[in-house]
Amino acid sequence: MKTVLHKADTRGDANHGWLHSKHTFSFANYHDPQRMNFGVLRVLNDDTVAEKRGFGTHPHQDMEIISIPLEGDLRHEDNMGNQTIIRSGDVQVMSAGTGVMHSEYNAKEDAPVKFLQIWVFPNTKGVEPRYDQITLNKEDRKNKLQQILSPDPEDDGVWIYQNAWFYMTDLNKDSSVTYTLQKPEENGVYVFVLKGNATVNEQPLATRDGFGIYDVSTLSIKADTEAELLLMEVPMSLS
Repeated sequence: MKTVLHKADTRGDANHGWLHSKHTFSFANYHDPQRMNFGVLRVLNDDTVAEKRGFGTHPHQDMEIISIPLEGDLRHEDNMGNQTIIRSGDVQVMSAGTGVMHSEYNAKEDAPVKFLQIWVFPNTKGVEPRYDQITLNKEDRKNKLQQILSPDPEDDGVWIYQNAWFYMTDLNKDSSVTYTLQKPEENGVYVFVLKGNATVNEQPLATRDGFGIYDVSTLSIKADTEAELLLMEVPMSLS
């Protein structure tokens, strides 16, 4: 078993006034050669955007981009013709492929929007850009694992061009779940604690801590308080 621990207070901190972003991995002006990625998981940004503010139109290429709103409403527009609002309980995905232009703005005038932006390197480059979003039933993650992403368009959640599986769980205090890796010989799991305290394979974690683990086949997760977690199983090889 091999692990990497990223405590919440060690993340990169970018505060632009209208945007406060915490970077688990190197991003923009935050650069740490020891924190470039976890396998194909390249970006995990914990963003808070002020009222009526946001990211203007900008490009992406050959990247799988997943947005998970935590609080508030996020307005998305792109050059594929999509104009949508994503809210807590939704998951959005873009396969940037040959190139896409998009913008993201806080859709509310009286409250910030908080969301995770996650980038995953694809296993297929040069694909036709695509967009999707779904609304999940949060009750389906109460004291169990709810799949929110996979490589299979017919499976639960959104899908991406990568052998990755994401899950969310909302645990009562002292509840536990076990996660069995889909591809234990190739993949690892990055656990991100959204709320509360939990212990993962005997490692205590607190709110916004990140814990990467690989060369294992299962994870044991126990909630030490009420806790919400995001699990991201991803290939560890970039090739």
